[in-house]
Amino acid sequence: MAQPLDNTPAPQAITVHERSRVLEVAFSDGAVFRIPFELMRVYSPSAEVQGHGPGQEVLQTGKRDVALVGLEPVGHYAVRPAFSDGHDSGIFTWAYLYELGRDQQQLMREYERRLAEAGVDRDAPMGGKAAHGGGGCSSGGCGH
Repeated sequence: MAQPLDNTPAPQAITVHERSRVLEVAFSDGAVFRIPFELMRVYSPSAEVQGHGPGQEVLQTGKRDVALVGLEPVGHYAVRPAFSDGHDSGIFTWAYLYELGRDQQQLMREYERRLAEAGVDRDAPMGGKAAHGGGGCSSGGCGH
């Protein structure tokens, strides 16, 4: 994944599209991204997904139909989405949302490659091989 952007443009509008399951974010530089909820969920910046260090990432599965059930502002720099699967601990900064939007095709290819390497299907329920990417979190999560 590319490094976060310095001097990230500010979001001008954020729209939740429930039916198409995308978060549309318009930035001050004119960029408009439609970020799938699934992509946001599988790349959540939370410790539950990212682990507590390199190599501790937890491969997420069964998130294709995840919905956004809440979106809270965090100061003037981020939002915290709540997903229909109960996950609500990721704080998405403006820079991270810009990165997800800008790089979404590459990130989705990387996600599909990781699934293939793990021998799991994108729609498999969490548990089993996918639940633990080699890190310090149990299949029950990290408690964050």
